[in-house]
Amino acid sequence: MAGKFKFFSKVGKTRIIPIGLKILIIFICLILLSNFATNYISVQLSKRQIINLSNTIMVDQLKELYTNASNQYQIYTYSGNKEECFETICNAAQSGFSNANSLALAVDAQGKLQFITGNNRRVRWTEFEDKQAVDFINNKRTYDNINEGSINFTTKIGDYFGVYKFQDDWGYYIIRAELRADLDANNRKIFLYTSILIVGLTLLFIVLGYIILDREFATLKSFTEDLIRMQKHKQLELIDISEAPNDDVTYMAASFNSLSTQVNSLLGTFQKFVSKDIVAKAYSGKDVGLEGSQRELTMLFSDVKSFTYRTETLGNDIIEVLNVHYNRVIHNVHENSGIVGSIIGDAILAIYGTLESKMSKSYNAIRSAWDITRATANLRESMLSRRNEIEKTRRLTASEEKVFQAVMVDVGVGVDGGKVFYGTIGRNDFADPRQAHMANTVIGDTVNSASRLEGLTRIYHLPVIVSEYIKDEVSAESARYRFFEIDTVQVKGKTQGKKIYFPFDTNEMDATLIEKYEIFEEGLEAYYDGDWKTARKLMKSCELEVTEVFLERMGLRGAPADWSGIWTMTTK
Repeated sequence: MAGKFKFFSKVGKTRIIPIGLKILIIFICLILLSNFATNYISVQLSKRQIINLSNTIMVDQLKELYTNASNQYQIYTYSGNKEECFETICNAAQSGFSNANSLALAVDAQGKLQFITGNNRRVRWTEFEDKQAVDFINNKRTYDNINEGSINFTTKIGDYFGVYKFQDDWGYYIIRAELRADLDANNRKIFLYTSILIVGLTLLFIVLGYIILDREFATLKSFTEDLIRMQKHKQLELIDISEAPNDDVTYMAASFNSLSTQVNSLLGTFQKFVSKDIVAKAYSGKDVGLEGSQRELTMLFSDVKSFTYRTETLGNDIIEVLNVHYNRVIHNVHENSGIVGSIIGDAILAIYGTLESKMSKSYNAIRSAWDITRATANLRESMLSRRNEIEKTRRLTASEEKVFQAVMVDVGVGVDGGKVFYGTIGRNDFADPRQAHMANTVIGDTVNSASRLEGLTRIYHLPVIVSEYIKDEVSAESARYRFFEIDTVQVKGKTQGKKIYFPFDTNEMDATLIEKYEIFEEGLEAYYDGDWKTARKLMKSCELEVTEVFLERMGLRGAPADWSGIWTMTTK
C-alpha cells in the first residue's frame, strides 16, 4: 500500500480542516440557497401569471354562463319555473370547473345569494357573507357605470378570486371564482418537485466538485507542514509559494495566533484606559499624538448622591459598589454612541458627538441619562428585594440598616452641549517613549455647565436636568421627549440666567404626569410674572416634588420689588 488515506491532518489533538472542503461546503450551501431562492421567486412570479390565465379562462366561462342565463331567462318568462332554470345554469357552469373548490354563483345587489354550484359538495351557503365585496361591485356599477370586472371575496373556507358580470335580465351579478388556496397548493407541488430535482443535481456536482478541489488544493499539504514547524519553533519563516495558486489559506491565520494574541492583549488593556474613538484611531493604524480642536459636542455629567455618607459607611467596600454601578453606567453610555471622558470618584463625564450615530448627540445623551437612571433604580430594587427576603426571617440590625441605606445608590444627571476643546494633552517624548504620557480630555464651559445641572437635580428633586441647547436639538428630530421648563437660574460664577428643562420620556413614563407638569408650567409663568399667590396655588395643586423648592422660596410673601424671574444660586 502506498499509504493510508487521511481525511484530516492533526496538530496535537486539533484537527486541521482542509480549506478545499470548507470552500466546497460553502459553495454547496450558496448554490442550494440560490437555487431554492430562484425556485421560490419563480413560483411566486408565475403565480401572478397563473392568476391572470385563470381569470382569462374564467372570463370565457363567465360569457357562456351569461349567455346561458339570458336563454334561461327567456324560458323562465314562459315556464315561470325559476328553480329549474337555475339548475340548468348550474349544470352548465360545472362543465368548466377544474379545481376542487371552483364556484359559480349569483348574488343580487343586496348581497342575497340566488344560486350557487361548485365541485366542493360541502359548500352549501345560504347567504353571501362578504358584504364589502358586494358594496364594491355595486359602487362600480352605480358610480362608474361598470357592470363587470374582477372580484375578491372571503368565505368560511378561504379567500376567492374571480370575475363577475351583471345580468340585466335576472338583475343579479353572476360570479365565476376559484379558491386561492387551490392555486397555492398547485404551486407548492411544483416547488416540491423542483426542489427534489435541485437536490439530486447538487449531490452529483458535490462529487465532481470535491474531486476537482482536492487536486487544486494539493499544495496546501506542504503549507501545513511549514506552518507546523514554525509553531513548534516559535519562529516565523517564509513559505515557498512560487508554485502555489493565488488564493486564501485559512490556516495561515492560525500560525500567527501567537503574535496576534499578544497584540490583542495589549490593545485590550489599552482600550480599558482610553476612550473608544482613540482606540478606533489606533486600530486603523493612525498615529495618536498631541492634538485637539474646537468641536460641537454634548456633555453628560452623572454623580452619586450622598457619596460622603456612603464612603464613611462602607469604607473600602465602596469600590465594589461603584464597580457594580459603573459597569451599568458605562454600558449605557457606549450603547448610545457615547464615550467615557473621565471617571472621578463617584462622578462620570460622558461625551457625545465623537462617534457616528443615526441620532443626534443630544438625543443619545438624553437616552443615556434615562438608561443610567433606570439602571440605578433597578439596582436599588434588587437590593430592596434582598432586604425583604431577609426580613421574612428577622429584622435588620442597626448596622445592617446603615449599610443597606449606603448601597441604595441614587444618581443625578445633567446634560448640556456646545463648543468645547476636545483632544489629547500631555507629553509625547519621541526620544524615550517611557517618558511620554498623554490623556484624552475635553475642556470648556459646557463641561462645567453639565456638572452644575447635575447639582441642580438635588435641589429640584428631578433625576435629569438639561439645558435649552439640548432641548432645541432633540425637539427638532424627535417627539419622544417632551421638555418641561423647570426654572431660570443664575448658577454660581455666571452673570446671566439660564433656562433649565426636564426631559419627560413619553415612551416610558406615566402619561398621567404630563397634566401635572403642564399645571406646574402655568404656575412657573405666574412665578416669573411675580404673581406668587397664583403660583403657590397652582404649584400646590400639581403635587410634584419639584414644587417644594419654589414654595420654600416664595413662602407666604409676595415677589420682591426688583424681581426678574431669575433665581441666583449661591452654591455649586
